Amino acid sequence: MASSVLSVPSTPSELASRGYVVALLDHAHESFGTTFPGGRTLPCVACDTVNHAPEKAQRKLMAKVATGRAADISFVVDTLTAAPHRPQDAPTWRHSAMIDPQRIGAAGHSIGGNSAATAMAADRRIRAGSNTDGDFSAPVPRSGLHGRPFLMLGSPSGHAPDSADANWLDNWRRLDGWKRWLTVRDAGHFSFIDLPVLGAQIGATDPTAPLPGKRAGEITREYVGAFFDQQLRGIPQPLLDGPSAAHPEVVFQNP
Repeated sequence: MASSVLSVPSTPSELASRGYVVALLDHAHESFGTTFPGGRTLPCVACDTVNHAPEKAQRKLMAKVATGRAADISFVVDTLTAAPHRPQDAPTWRHSAMIDPQRIGAAGHSIGGNSAATAMAADRRIRAGSNTDGDFSAPVPRSGLHGRPFLMLGSPSGHAPDSADANWLDNWRRLDGWKRWLTVRDAGHFSFIDLPVLGAQIGATDPTAPLPGKRAGEITREYVGAFFDQQLRGIPQPLLDGPSAAHPEVVFQNP
């Protein structure tokens, strides 16, 4: 049976190449161009709602999104693993026997990263989680994540220990299991998804995030992959022990 990672999104191809069963979630009305069977395509209603809300209300709205997505994640776990408490008429993935229900992880970028932590707080079946550059609009509970491991990988702007917004620092202190807080020099918010990798192939770069797209992709794949290999498969990963000469851009934070 294989380990499973629900990617929201992160590095699905890399994890699949390592032998994981990967589910990439699209959340209805919360992303651009979500297309259903039959061709119906939904707009991002949540994007417009948050963008037009007063600044003070935006974090509350984002927290609501993270909580809703966490429920989606648990629903997908139910469906993919044929959980005993599922309604009898609920659909089940025909390859559910491939998944080891004791080795399930969740990873996400931006609000997806917050969703991964929120899902872990609500669903103990999720054994490990990763947040790439997402604010914790829905905070980690004061009780922590019941000792389960969590990886925080982000850009220095806004997600370093000395950032003006103490969002990551406050939540870091609530994590009560194995944890790492890594920042990547010259990275921006979108450095952890496919956008800079694809942009580099056509010569498009973001001057506010000078880390080359190829390197951004390599770093994200290496560290997120190493995290899940260690936490879900029990394979020691020296990469996670401290700074690496192969990845000088990666800074280990220990506030």
